[in-house]
Amino acid sequence: MTDTLTRATLVPELVVADLAASLRFWIDLIGFRVAYDRPENNFAYLDRDGAQVMLNQYNPSARHWLTGPMERPFGRGINLQIEVASVEPILARLEEAGWPLFMAVEDAWYRAGAIEVGQRQFLVQDPDGYLLRLGAKLGERPAGER
Repeated sequence: MTDTLTRATLVPELVVADLAASLRFWIDLIGFRVAYDRPENNFAYLDRDGAQVMLNQYNPSARHWLTGPMERPFGRGINLQIEVASVEPILARLEEAGWPLFMAVEDAWYRAGAIEVGQRQFLVQDPDGYLLRLGAKLGERPAGER
């Protein structure tokens, strides 16, 4: 692990079919970096400004904590929300790569008690079908204000 990495207190570990393909997506398109890896185990720990994820290539003879069969899309029923400073550079890289969006960019406001929290967001699936929701803060406003 690098000395400058502060490990998050919740880090999902995603089992992937092809680590190299996943790294191209997560690094080149989404903007993560490899904080550390274990190539001999087909494992990489990624970081993007404090958002962290572990990628581990599926190997039937290795130890994995699987609760069911590995069928695409992986991670059904979950989306990983990743806060970014701006969604536009990521959208541009995805468009340049011809990578489809699961949901187009939108401005959304979510009630959180007496306020609403806004974010510009979009959804995209990684090579294995894991759903990522990338969002940039728009600010806060009193609940019910339009």
